[in-house]
Amino acid sequence: MKKLLTYVICPLIIIALAYLIVKSIQQPVQFNKEKSAREADAITILKDIRTLQVAYKNVYNHYAPAIDSLVDFYNNGEMTIIKQIGSMDDSLAVAQKRVRREVMKMPVRDTIFKGRDFNPESLRTIPYSGGDPVILKSDIKVVSGVNVPLFEADIPYNSLLKGMDHQLLVNLNYERNEQGRYPGLQVGSIDNPNNNAGNWE
Repeated sequence: MKKLLTYVICPLIIIALAYLIVKSIQQPVQFNKEKSAREADAITILKDIRTLQVAYKNVYNHYAPAIDSLVDFYNNGEMTIIKQIGSMDDSLAVAQKRVRREVMKMPVRDTIFKGRDFNPESLRTIPYSGGDPVILKSDIKVVSGVNVPLFEADIPYNSLLKGMDHQLLVNLNYERNEQGRYPGLQVGSIDNPNNNAGNWE
């Protein structure tokens, strides 16, 4: 019995403990690796939303209130493009009035994301979430007596990191909340104007 304990059971216990130690070390490493990969995909979506929101505001003087509005703007909207013919640095051309500007209307889809395989429908849902929607808000706030349009797009970690280690996700959200930071990825803000910055930048 003593030999059985020494040669079989003790080595099995040591192997099991070693496995648990390695696993406990590897779990956060794998979690952070997968988190970074998922964040990269989410950041692309938030940057695309920001690009379309800025273009939308240039046309309508306010930000789109919903993703539907952005998708429709991309598919059916038009933007004003100013094209300069000649150079203002060429004094002879300026004197001869050969420098001019032409104002043209162009479809948004022919202007923004041109040369890229872009699908506006991809802006609707949070990747890896099983269909959770991207949260989009817009508002107009009075700042120093001036009406300032604001927008915010949110991708919470609870959706983006769905299916990953639950306790590590709880810890991440708790840490973010304790630091006064949004528990997820966010671009823009309707509470604290930040020039449409992303919280990853």
